[in-house]
Amino acid sequence: MKKIQKNSQDELNILSKIKVNPQSSQRKLANDLGLSLGKLNYCLKALQQKGLIKIENFSKQKNKVKYIQYILTPKGISERTRLTINFMKRKMQEYDELRKNLNN
Repeated sequence: MKKIQKNSQDELNILSKIKVNPQSSQRKLANDLGLSLGKLNYCLKALQQKGLIKIENFSKQKNKVKYIQYILTPKGISERTRLTINFMKRKMQEYDELRKNLNN
């Protein structure tokens, strides 16, 4: 159960970061999220396979600079919302349990 929650939390964090800055490099995303570059790459591929994100490569012709843009799909937006709701429910349950323990 904890591993599923951790994976869901990682997915939520990645989807949230992509929404805020879709042109972040994998290195910056990994650093911001506290993940290894390998784990982030693995997660991004999984999100892409689930249809939650699209990964587009762009290149500027003049100076040959390439960059990647991550795009949340409608399914990705829905999943992010679902994950956020589940996260909030878990946190509310934890709060209620802590409060109950303090009152006893």
